Amino acid sequence: MRKIWGTLIVLTTQVVEVQLPSQKEKTKKRDGKKYHIAAMTFSGWRSGRGPRSRTYEQEIQLENVRMSQEQVLTNTKEHLVSHDEIIARAREIAPRLKERALQAEADRCVPVATIDDFKQAGLIRMIQPRHYGGQEMGWDVLCEVTEILATACGAQAWIQRICCGHAQILATFLPEAQEDVWGKNHNTLISASFDPVGRGRPVDGGFVYSGRHGFSSGIDHCDWHICGGYVVEDDKRDGPYFFLVPRSDIEIIDDWHTISLRGTGSKSFEVKDVFVPAHRLLDVRKARDGHGPGTVVNTAPVYRTPRGGITSTGFAALTVGMAKGVLEDWYDYTRPRKSRGVPIGAKESVQVLAAQASAEIEAAHLLYFSQISNAQRKLEAGESFSELELAKSRRNVGFACKLALEAGTRLFNAAGGRALFEGRSLERQYRNLIGAASHHAVNWETQAASYGKIVLEP
Repeated sequence: MRKIWGTLIVLTTQVVEVQLPSQKEKTKKRDGKKYHIAAMTFSGWRSGRGPRSRTYEQEIQLENVRMSQEQVLTNTKEHLVSHDEIIARAREIAPRLKERALQAEADRCVPVATIDDFKQAGLIRMIQPRHYGGQEMGWDVLCEVTEILATACGAQAWIQRICCGHAQILATFLPEAQEDVWGKNHNTLISASFDPVGRGRPVDGGFVYSGRHGFSSGIDHCDWHICGGYVVEDDKRDGPYFFLVPRSDIEIIDDWHTISLRGTGSKSFEVKDVFVPAHRLLDVRKARDGHGPGTVVNTAPVYRTPRGGITSTGFAALTVGMAKGVLEDWYDYTRPRKSRGVPIGAKESVQVLAAQASAEIEAAHLLYFSQISNAQRKLEAGESFSELELAKSRRNVGFACKLALEAGTRLFNAAGGRALFEGRSLERQYRNLIGAASHHAVNWETQAASYGKIVLEP
């Protein structure tokens, strides 16, 4: 990469594996600049030659990417913050999340004030590239911040963590796609639905994409969306891929009526026959190994993260944080309680419960956080991860969430009938904890089985 003042000149080569592509180089003019892009067609299938796998190079030359002098300045250290400062900002914001928890629950959406707080404090740009106003921090620091926020309100913290994760994924897309999203606004948020249910039909210069997607957390606050899907022609499919589409090309479906994590606003959305330029396509198979095309320009260790074991620690941070919130609410709820004139807290069984639940939550934190800290060190050292190491990470994350849920359940069950009333922080935190621990990425049985399969192979 060659960088000059006010201009970023990038030459990258992306190797993409698809079924039956024939490549046709085109030069397009956009905003007065020339872009060489690959228009993908699937003429092999059309000609009746039958399916065959083929690897081809998609060379994209980006000349004079629109980067104002102000944007270049953000590449200096002036906008960067220290570990201690970002933690302090999270702790300052956390009480506000607790105050807005009922509003988030009622609206089934994170309040705008919370999104503004996240933006102003830089909590959604922690993983974003520095030349787009981000911090390029590690997963370990992100987990610390997320856990602090989740202790106050799991639903609102969910959006902070999810948006940071999506920024990391966008940073692995081609540079032109990143410019589309962050070029004019560094605070642009991205939602996603990764399940590959969509379909992209190849056309000149890109794809016509359609799909109905669910569980898109924070979608009401996002201007861009990552959609999971396949490239399909004549009933033959290749992928999976991520398709990047703007807000104007989607229809949000207001279907998020749940008993848990209501405030995340994880609604469904639909895309109907929308053109997606070729540069807004990401081969998930390459990104899964930490080799997305964006890593040519975004070289920080966090962008080389392999999927399937490392990034799921974010859900552990959320789950453990919510369990801590349940514990704090249980303390506040239990201390003044009396039974027949005797303080509940004076009972030995209750004292033992406090000790056991708090120890389980601390153990859960230590288990997942030691895992992500070790992973971050390996990333920074440029080391690779074995299949067993990734499976161990998933195992530890799953078990940490299992411990956290069990501790929270034990506390809630001991809270008595008054804890059942709607509107109490304790019952809301516990409901959110149940939802977080049920995520497929941290399901204990699934993650335990994947680890056991590897270690028990003959």
